[in-house]
Amino acid sequence: MLPATGGDVRARWITRWEPEDPGFWEREGRRTARRNLWLSVFAEHIGFSVWSLWSVLLLFMTPEAGFTLSPDDKFLLVSLVSLVGALLRLPYGFAVTRFGGRTWTVCSALALLVPVVLATVLVQRPQTPLWVLLLCAAVSGIGGGNFASSMVNINGFFPEREKGWALGLNAGGGNLGVATVQLLGLAVLATAGVSHPELLTLLFVPALLLASLLAWRGMDNLATNRTDYGAYRTAVRDRHCWTISLLYIGTFGSFIGFGFGFGLLLQNEFGKSPVQAAAFTFLGPLLGSLFRPLGGAMADRFGGARVTAWSFLALACGAAAALAASNAGSFPVFVAVFAVVFVLTGLGNGSTYKMIPAIYAARAESAVEAGADPTEARTRGRRISGAVIAVSGAVGALGGVAINLAFRESYRQTGGAGSALAGFLAFYLLCLAVTWAVYVRRPAAERAGRATGAQQQEPKPEPEREPAERGA
Repeated sequence: MLPATGGDVRARWITRWEPEDPGFWEREGRRTARRNLWLSVFAEHIGFSVWSLWSVLLLFMTPEAGFTLSPDDKFLLVSLVSLVGALLRLPYGFAVTRFGGRTWTVCSALALLVPVVLATVLVQRPQTPLWVLLLCAAVSGIGGGNFASSMVNINGFFPEREKGWALGLNAGGGNLGVATVQLLGLAVLATAGVSHPELLTLLFVPALLLASLLAWRGMDNLATNRTDYGAYRTAVRDRHCWTISLLYIGTFGSFIGFGFGFGLLLQNEFGKSPVQAAAFTFLGPLLGSLFRPLGGAMADRFGGARVTAWSFLALACGAAAALAASNAGSFPVFVAVFAVVFVLTGLGNGSTYKMIPAIYAARAESAVEAGADPTEARTRGRRISGAVIAVSGAVGALGGVAINLAFRESYRQTGGAGSALAGFLAFYLLCLAVTWAVYVRRPAAERAGRATGAQQQEPKPEPEREPAERGA
């Protein structure tokens, strides 16, 4: 049983949850929150693996195996998977607050059996029309929605002081699913060759069943994590929601876009075989996933805006270096540069997501200082924060679509990836400028202005501050 939670324990609904209360957190909050976190990480990990499945299956679909897909077709397939995953993040973010984290985790894990079974059948039939493969890839995109529901759910369990660590760990553990499916794909390619892709897909049937069973037995539905639709209306009218979404396009969009397309890039840019490409594709997603929690922890320590700004500066340098390596035809340098780029996307993912709860926690504290009820203000802040996490997660994932469409168009127009890489460089510089102007430079200038004013006049009640100033 869950002590002092109230509600129907058999249904595992927690009706009282006060993570900001130190006594409650030490008595029972931390233990319950961490149990839900670890089970959420596992289920989200499998969801990410299924979402990324087609990025590996396409390595099997070669002329030697009887397939006649062009590079255009393959980049279109991974773009469609990314698109569906991005579009489903918003409704998945709604669903978890409507049905509860435990219930939705079980249902979403079982739903992924459908694309896994479909893929198992189709990858053994080289004569399958492109439109059927596109349909199956689109269904696989539902794995991308699991990220939003998992993040919104875990956001409600932890106090503000631990959200950067918890959200970073949850997201990083999920992101590792990209590396997992690519490592498994490499193992199948190395042992069975391109003729047996079904060995890869069938591995996920027991994994999904185990994830749903563990979630059913160990997770909880958090009643206080309900999202009122007014929170979403407030979120989409808030400029910070869209600013963060832009930044998340640059960080997570890069991670998922490069993660899905890197194997195809190595095949088309350097003529590598499926096994050779698969031997390197897992490295980037693995590094990006492992460094995402560090990005959240660094944001807790140094501030999310500063870490995010430095990440974009380094990403711009990475895009320039990748462009130079591509032009020089240097495979080792190209792979090394992209390994660093993946690390930077992980750091940026963690720091950008940390900015979201910090912004709205600061706004809630401003409301409390103005006389609002503390519990009500902080609960509403968490709900709006959850809405922004869902919106920015959905918009950010569209970056993965843009990256693979950019590669597709670059190959169609020029026969190489150079034009796409130049476009990524320009976008990273734009994100750096936005981060610096909105969340670093202006808040610092406002703090300095208030400090100067305080020396010249008597203190007076402080007006409501911009959330970026206190939280980011």
